Order: sequence, then structure tokens, then C-alpha cells
Amino acid sequence: MTASTYKEQLGQLIQRNRTDKDMTQAELAKALGTSQSAINRIEKGGQNISVEMLARISEVLGSNLVMLNKTGQMSYRIRGGSKLSGEIEVNTSKNAAVGLLCASLLNKGKTTFRHVARIEEVNRIIEVLESIGVKIRWINESDLEIDPPAKLKLEDMDVAAAKRTRTVIMFLGPLLHQYTDFKLPFAGGCNLGKRTVEPHMDGLAPFGMRVEAAAGTDYYHATVKPRRIERTILLTERGDTVTENVVMAAALYDGVTTIRNASPNYMVQDVCYYLEKLGIKVEGIGTTILKIHGKRHINKNVEYHPSEDPIEAMSFIAAGIITSSEITIKRAPIEFLELELAVLENMGLRYSLSDEYRARNGHTRLVDITLQKSELIASKDKLHSMPFPGVNMDNLPFLGLIATAARGRTLLHDWSYENRAIYFTELSKLNADIEMVDPHRVYLTGPTRWKPADMVAPPALRPSVVILLAMLAAPGVSTLRDVYSINRGYENIAERLNAIGAKIETITDL
Repeated sequence: MTASTYKEQLGQLIQRNRTDKDMTQAELAKALGTSQSAINRIEKGGQNISVEMLARISEVLGSNLVMLNKTGQMSYRIRGGSKLSGEIEVNTSKNAAVGLLCASLLNKGKTTFRHVARIEEVNRIIEVLESIGVKIRWINESDLEIDPPAKLKLEDMDVAAAKRTRTVIMFLGPLLHQYTDFKLPFAGGCNLGKRTVEPHMDGLAPFGMRVEAAAGTDYYHATVKPRRIERTILLTERGDTVTENVVMAAALYDGVTTIRNASPNYMVQDVCYYLEKLGIKVEGIGTTILKIHGKRHINKNVEYHPSEDPIEAMSFIAAGIITSSEITIKRAPIEFLELELAVLENMGLRYSLSDEYRARNGHTRLVDITLQKSELIASKDKLHSMPFPGVNMDNLPFLGLIATAARGRTLLHDWSYENRAIYFTELSKLNADIEMVDPHRVYLTGPTRWKPADMVAPPALRPSVVILLAMLAAPGVSTLRDVYSINRGYENIAERLNAIGAKIETITDL
């Protein structure tokens, strides 16, 4: 490609982002301290642009126009408007994998996890674990072998990796009975608003843990003065990671711990089944009341198969519906999709299910879901999530995307995150009819006549995938830039979607 062609494409990209911001050339020129004629030449590809000027334009437009000198970043170029066909298999769960990696710290023996998704979120936790002395190696492509040291080197923790994931908060439970004084970096991950850690602190306090985040610091300081559990632990929030943290703390408690208002969600069940492999008796798996019979010390060589990912399964359901395609989603964990399918059935979705069969962990119920061509209508009730067994909060964005393909107006209420509903407005760049009510509620009116766009992926996993799937439905060529947030939770998603008819090209930007 010639330099002039690059300048023309860059100029077109700047123009699209400027118009998306409802800015005139004169307004952009004023913000940059240059002339309107200079902006006109830039947008026509007739002027060279320095790195400094490009950075300033990106800042004013609030968009990373190109990725400069940042290795490992990638973007997707999508040729949309094609039908999908065939079968796609669901990988094992991201959220189960990261919880299990934290739980492996409970075991002084060797743990082997089978069929682990090789995703960025897993990579970050592996980096953290390796930095504190845990020996980890991939075997047979997707199996993960974990061999902990006698004593962890918590002072050597890879802080940069830890800050790129919110999972590090789940080190508190496993470390509680092993160390009396340690620090953990603040949890990171998706940019979805402030994440409260108070429920974690409340749930771990009965074991004698106190956690402080002093002003001016960027870490949690945990101190432990062990004490006996005197009563049932009531979780103030039925959160998944909160429940996992307290369950892991209970595993090394020499006694019986009863936890009420526990999350019965899929990742919690996986941690509980893993604990059973370690010889810990767990009563009430899949309910809101758990009774953990802990042990003071665990040293056992075990292997465990994480269960399949219901959120990935829902992503593929949305991909099929939004592209009006008939596809089969194999190995879908039906227990964690039944309500979502019921909502979609009420909207007019036609589908069939295979007979049930067991996941490799011996517990999770799986089915194959075949989508049939359907004419959808808007949901009569608002779309909203609830703790399991309600609609999963991570599946809500995909239901919202599907609503843009339904005839009529749908209200979506994303009460659980401060900012995530705002990301639906990004779909307007692809011609969706989105009306923002407040930071938690949006109206989505369909069916949408999609058009292509050039966009930067939001700094949040599910909203980014929603945009990618919408681009599959948009006739023409779209570009989704900086897709790290997608790679946090999906393994080889472009290649896997391409195998059923998508046309996604992985590119490295300028």
C-alpha cells in the first residue's frame, strides 16, 4: 500500500470520527490550534501527519485512531452481511478458569486443569501466579499444570499483570489461612464503574481477616488474626466472586462453615466441585446455602475439567440471531441458559435442543442448540438480569443486541453496573436506534438496518463482543480496533466464527 493510500484512509477515519462526535472541521481545528484548511487537507489525505498531531487528534476525538508502538494490539476488519451456517463448539468457561486458578493456591499438591481456554484473562493470572513462585506449564495445548511452592513470594508479585484483572481479589480467600500479613494490588479488568469490595471484606472478616485500602495507596493491605467461626456467614451481596472467596477461605478452615445467600452460579459450582476433588466435603452445591467441611492442610495431586461457558454460548446464540442464520451451538450448559432461551422464545425465537449429556467434569448438563429462522418481536417485559437462576448479568448485553433485531421497542435495565448500559449507544454508529434514559436504562428499537463503521472496542468485554457481532450483520466493511478486551474472555473467536461463515480479518494497525 502506498503512502498516499495510507494518508487517504487515515483522513477518512479522522473524518468519520469527527462527524460521529458532531464536530465541524472548524471546531476540530480550534481544539487542535490549527486551521480549518489544514483539517480539510488532512481529511482528504493531502497532508502528512506527525505522530504528535495524530495523538492530539485522537485525544480531542476521544478515539484511538491508530495503534502506535504498542506491541500485541490487534484489530478486526469485518466484512458483514453474510449468513452463518454449520456448528460451533462452546469452550470452557473464562470465569470458572480464573476462579479455579485462584483456588489452586489452596493445594500444596499438583493440580492439572483440562481444556482450559487460552485467553488473556487466564494469561494475566498465570503471570501473577508465576511471579510469586508457582510453577505453571501448558501441556497438550489446552491443559494447565500447576505446581505451587512451599511458600509463596508475595513480595515479588507482578503488579502490572495483577492490575489488569479483577480476579486478583480472589487471592484473599486462599491466602487467608496461609499468611497473616500481605498486600494485593487493587482489582482492575473491565471499565464498568466502581466495583465495591465491601462484600468480600464482610464475608472474610469472620475468619479474622481485616483489609484496608489506605488513602494514597494502590493496594489492599490484609492482616489476619485467626479465630473460630461462631455463626453462619451471611453474605451481604450474592456475588459470584464474593462467594468463591468465602468458599475458598472455608476450605482451609479446620471446621464447618455455613454460608447463606451464596451464589449458586456456574463458576461457584466449578470451584466447589474442584474442592471435592481435593477432599473437601461441600454440601448444597447449586443452592444459596453452602456448608463447607474444611481441612487445615491440603496436599493432593488432582485433575479437574472446568465446565463450558454459558456466556460464550449466549454470544453464539446472538451471532446466529443477529445474522438471521441457522447454526448449531454445541456443548451449551443448559442449566445456565434456560431462562435466557425462555425470554427469546417469548420474543419469537424458534430453536431445538438435543438430548442432555454430561460435561467432562461429570456434573454440568450440556445440550446442542440449533437455531431456526425466526421473526422476532420486542419483549413485552423489560430486559434485566438477576442473580442466578435469573438472567445472567453477563448475558444481558447479548439480549440487548438481539432486541435491536426485533420488531418494536424494548426497554433494557442494566442495574448491576454503573456504566455498562452506556455502551449500547456505541451501536448507534452502526445505525441502531438507541435511546438513553439514564446510565442504567436504554430503549432499543428494531429491526435495525445495519451499516458498517470504524470503531474502537470499548474497554469492557461483553460490550466489545456485542459490537463485533453487530458488525457481522452490517453489510460492508467494518473495523473494530484494539480488541484486547475481547481476547480477555474469548479464545480465537475470529477463527471460530470464520469457520461457520463469518469474514473477520485480524489486522495490525499502523
